[in-house]
Amino acid sequence: MDKKTFKKLAKASAPPSPIGMDCVRAFLCGGTICLFAQLLNALYVALGASTKDAGTIATVTLVFIAILLTGIGVFDRIAKFAGAGTLVPITGFANAVAAPALDSRTEGLILGVGVKIFTVAGPVILYGCAAGTIYGVVLWIMTLLGYNPEVGIWAAS
Repeated sequence: MDKKTFKKLAKASAPPSPIGMDCVRAFLCGGTICLFAQLLNALYVALGASTKDAGTIATVTLVFIAILLTGIGVFDRIAKFAGAGTLVPITGFANAVAAPALDSRTEGLILGVGVKIFTVAGPVILYGCAAGTIYGVVLWIMTLLGYNPEVGIWAAS
């Protein structure tokens, strides 16, 4: 069977994807996660944290909840329903880091969990550091040319 015939046969036998409904579920679930994060943020501010600290604490709380739900097997069911709605917030990243580590725990703490936890986190950390370095160098060059980053304006010539 050639590729063209196989492709035609596969397309005919595959069920149609409900793209519209998938988008609605992703939007609603992702929005609900973000709403929950905002409520956490407001709660932490009400408990006396500064606005900056409340954001950090809310982020850590979301990561903890996502890892906990991954560990007890609930996050996968939520993600199956919500689709991309769980990927966009930080909860998706927490799940993507925790899931491979949990799957490989039988291989040991070092060669299993320790190695697998960086299959997703490693590239994110690497490219995040590289992007931060490039941004820093560009900003440094701009300040040499007269840009004031604190005010966000260029100095008059």
